[in-house]
Amino acid sequence: MAEFLKVVSFQEARQKIIECFPRQGKERVYLTEAQRRVLASDVQSPEDLPAFHRTVVDGYAVLAEDTFGSSESLPAYLDYVGEVKMGQDAGLSLQKGQCCWIPTGGMLPAGSNAAVMVEYTEKLGEDTVLVYRPVGPWENIMQKGEDIKKEEVIFSAGSFLRAQDIGLLASLGISELPVFKPWRVGLISTGDEIVPIEETPTIGKVRDVNSHALAAAIKDCGAIPHNYPLVRDDFKVLKNTVELGLRENDLLIMSGGSSVGLMDVTLDVLLSFPEAEMLFHGIAVKPGKPTLAVKIGDKMVIGLPGHPVSALMMFHIVCAPALSPYPPLSIDARLELNLSSQAGRDDFVPVELREEKGEKLALPLLGKSGLMNILSQASGFIHIPYEKQGLVKGENTRVYLY
Repeated sequence: MAEFLKVVSFQEARQKIIECFPRQGKERVYLTEAQRRVLASDVQSPEDLPAFHRTVVDGYAVLAEDTFGSSESLPAYLDYVGEVKMGQDAGLSLQKGQCCWIPTGGMLPAGSNAAVMVEYTEKLGEDTVLVYRPVGPWENIMQKGEDIKKEEVIFSAGSFLRAQDIGLLASLGISELPVFKPWRVGLISTGDEIVPIEETPTIGKVRDVNSHALAAAIKDCGAIPHNYPLVRDDFKVLKNTVELGLRENDLLIMSGGSSVGLMDVTLDVLLSFPEAEMLFHGIAVKPGKPTLAVKIGDKMVIGLPGHPVSALMMFHIVCAPALSPYPPLSIDARLELNLSSQAGRDDFVPVELREEKGEKLALPLLGKSGLMNILSQASGFIHIPYEKQGLVKGENTRVYLY
């Protein structure tokens, strides 16, 4: 028989999950597959970026000293000796008193160290350019290696790759990367009252919300969800499904069957495995108190409550920190309602964010954990620590965004 709740704080629960999380494998992937992946080792630049001195304006390549003292009333006169073609070697070497046309991104010719914007110049005939404004050495020039130097570490192991990071890697010609394999997370929804979303529920039945909401949350963490068919409260069927889930995934998340009750067999099934070790059964929070975790060999099973709001909330609180490579986004907002809380318990309350006269406002979405509308209205949630008995309207509070 399953044992009674052994309640821990959500910080303890989170830490136990992180400490017992299975090791993550590594693989090499093409750059096109690397977005939202986590680097398994440092990445060094194979070359300087840019690979040559180049201008950042359209204008004339010059020796900066030749423009010193120039003005609209007393321009510098420079000999025009040609032009730099875009995408080609400069093919020129300037002498003192000479200049050449250069387009944005063009290669700076030897003998020059600056570029004058075309707006501050005037072409006088075929072989003379007037310069009406002085430039300093390396003005309007991006020097070789100024952006990235050869062998510089551009991303460290553990970096989460974004679209802009992919662009930088592409500019350096890096086509393959060492990344951690994404976590494979099995999802099992249990309960005699649950039916697939395609079915019309009869009296006493409800559609399976958790499989779909949790799968989306898992994808947000960069992991790969695998949904299993719904399982009734049957010991043998549930154990067979858990065995399959443990073989095929790094982590197994179950929803439903984690509360104390005659029909709940989840914990009995999990503890029936020879290598099973219960990490915790119960967290001092609202919602989601009956959340549990069991380590089975080198794998782990996390049991979330059956109510969708509670299940999704507890996923964000204890599962996402282990799965996600980056911390949740959060903002400060002013609370719009008084909130009471029971001392000795951490409360997590879904909130809707609003804006009024440029100020962020947090409206608590109060209701029972089975109310579906709360899921879609919520922008995030706020945390009422266990030592407080509530929050006061008008108080600034931290909102953790979904």
